[in-house]
Amino acid sequence: MGDLFFNCCYVPPHPPGEGEPQRSRRTEIMASQSAHISNNKRFLIFFDFDETIVDETSDDMVVQAAPGQHLPSWLKDTYQPGRYNEYMQRVLAYLAEHGVTESDMRNVMEKLPASPGMLTLFQFLRTRQDFEVVLVSDANTFFIESWLRRNGVRQIFHRIFTNPATFNKDGRLVMRPYHSHECLRCPDNMCKQAVVRDYVSRRAQERGRPYQRVFYVGDGANDFCPALALGPRDIAFPRRDFPMHRLITETHEAMPGEFKAVTAPWVSAEEVVQRLRRLLVE
Repeated sequence: MGDLFFNCCYVPPHPPGEGEPQRSRRTEIMASQSAHISNNKRFLIFFDFDETIVDETSDDMVVQAAPGQHLPSWLKDTYQPGRYNEYMQRVLAYLAEHGVTESDMRNVMEKLPASPGMLTLFQFLRTRQDFEVVLVSDANTFFIESWLRRNGVRQIFHRIFTNPATFNKDGRLVMRPYHSHECLRCPDNMCKQAVVRDYVSRRAQERGRPYQRVFYVGDGANDFCPALALGPRDIAFPRRDFPMHRLITETHEAMPGEFKAVTAPWVSAEEVVQRLRRLLVE
């Protein structure tokens, strides 16, 4: 990754929780330790969450906790394209007003099925010391952490970038946008390319050298944007016949050479394992 950077995205100087000007001594020590631990990593792999790690969309599935397991039409009608984060804040407020608890939502999240082969891929990454694993998702911290911890894979991930979500004193899950940006491709609360570019650049500085290769595993239209930042030695792993895969295919046809990364579609994440194993012996 490195020779291709698009100007579609604005990277905020300090995304929430990242690189604040006045860091505590404890934070500095943790950052130093984190950089040291990851210096031996040869590869960086990013994962989306919804319909990539899990075989469902967590925002849709949380509705199972609602009365009658559905939302009223008046609420669904408030959705506006590009403003899904704001819509979900209204959904979470509705759930709280109708007695849905933290435990109710956690139970739904913990039962989400993994995508085919995904747990096999995680087991592979768990046994390797040369992959740094990062999650970038437009879901939220509560949904993601609930599933990862229930399935025993939280420790695989070096970092998680998603919309912050915490319960307030009234028991309502309050979700905030991850950041703001100027990318026209992405929803207004998160541009994943901005996140990926900022992280790769910062980690290269901390490590004193770049990664040998960067990988991105995703499925959705908002996973196409970060994949555009990958270079010719990197690999995009789009879920076959999902929006990310279709957008990559359309770009190859309409603008040959515009999409730089190698493309390796998958139906089962075991195909990703096989591709990574071959790379390790090159």
